[in-house]
Amino acid sequence: MNNIEKLQLLPLTGNLSADIKAILAEARSVTARSINTTMVSAYWLIGKRIVVEEQKGAERATYGEGLLKKLSKELTSEFGNGFSYANLRNMRQFYLTYNDSEICQTLSSKLSWSHNCLIMRVQDHKAREWYLREAAREQWSVR
Repeated sequence: MNNIEKLQLLPLTGNLSADIKAILAEARSVTARSINTTMVSAYWLIGKRIVVEEQKGAERATYGEGLLKKLSKELTSEFGNGFSYANLRNMRQFYLTYNDSEICQTLSSKLSWSHNCLIMRVQDHKAREWYLREAAREQWSVR
């Protein structure tokens, strides 16, 4: 079902103003979810690029700290906030945690970046997958 079909399913109240407000609120919600999914995928790809291309698949590169600091400055100057050294480390860890793109797409992309940063720190693989499923299904807040 596409987004237009979903919006058409919204119940009509008979009040023009209320109906339009509901359509706009739902459209904004759909847009935010779409942006989140795309950005989580982008962060996974950035992590992959750092690990696979720059670190040759190793979990850590001997020059990794300097590389990430330099990259952080460059990306922040061009794209603004969100590319701190710590966040680039999170992107790298995100890829290392979910190096199977299928898992990344099916579970972790349904959650916000903040959710993923917390859940990927859970060491036990089965527990981590449980948290991913439950957080997405129950729409847990990050708190």
